[in-house]
Amino acid sequence: MESVIVFGSGFLGGHILRQLSQRKGLRIAAFDVRANEELQKELEGKFEMFTGDITNKEDVEKALKTFKPQVVIHTVSPVHNLGRDIYFHVNVDGTENLLRVARENGVAAFVYTSSAGVVFDGHDLINVNEECPLPEKPMDAYNESKAMAEKAVIEANCPEMKTVGLRVAGLFGPGDRQMVPGMMNVLKNNQTKFQLGDNLNLFDFTYIENAAYSHLLAADKLLAGAKGVDGQVYFITNGQVIYFWDFPRALWAHVGHVPPYIIKMPRAIGLVLAGLAEWACAILGKEPGFTRFRVKFSCANRYYDISKARTLLGYEPKVDLEEGIRRTLKWVDETKQ
Repeated sequence: MESVIVFGSGFLGGHILRQLSQRKGLRIAAFDVRANEELQKELEGKFEMFTGDITNKEDVEKALKTFKPQVVIHTVSPVHNLGRDIYFHVNVDGTENLLRVARENGVAAFVYTSSAGVVFDGHDLINVNEECPLPEKPMDAYNESKAMAEKAVIEANCPEMKTVGLRVAGLFGPGDRQMVPGMMNVLKNNQTKFQLGDNLNLFDFTYIENAAYSHLLAADKLLAGAKGVDGQVYFITNGQVIYFWDFPRALWAHVGHVPPYIIKMPRAIGLVLAGLAEWACAILGKEPGFTRFRVKFSCANRYYDISKARTLLGYEPKVDLEEGIRRTLKWVDETKQ
């Protein structure tokens, strides 16, 4: 790899940039809607920063024509719990725009951050692989838009610009602004005694540095012309399943909190109550905090077979789950999340 531009310099994009910066002789750039000044200061000018809108052809074209990257790594996506329109505008329109401009400007390899959630429809996913079909009815607008973007990326694969999609599951780690803060908010709101489901459902989480590493592996394999790698999607996880509620409880225990007792809410009752909450909030014009999606998310088995990534990409998690949680808790301490 000689030159790479990372679209998105936030949680995942930032960790990818950190790992890229450790390689000697590599030209690195980032593109985001605003400059990540904190990361620029941390990496001391080891990458060039472009700002703009991924859905705007002129903005993307200016960055690619100026920097002339060999590789594009596309991590841009709005966070969860936003409106449908923003997901389709950024995830679908933005990805299609980036693909077109990348192809027109001689990009050789295109790595896309998809989501393991694209195959989730509320039912159990037990050690599923990439042959698992996309659901007829997507779980939510976020995953529907990610699936459409992933499809566009795979269809864009050609000898001139090879592409892959990486379906990352349950991303967490230092810099997380969604999963870990959300779990810590449960503690702050004194809600740790409530449990949706029986906690017998196994879940796949992925430590951020492993996810970032998988993107570098994919880019390297595409450039090397590794047989069978391009035009494919890959599940990326830590390769270690854990009972869903054990994860947040590990975070809470670290700050000295163990729920004095547990109130278990069966999935069926949770769905009814969440449906009522959504109905009431719709009437009041408020955003519901308790939703049927959250009930299904918390109660389902969701774990994946990463054999394909191991075989074709050479992916093997570098940081195990226990160490990943330890590093995350250290970050929580340092940043008072």
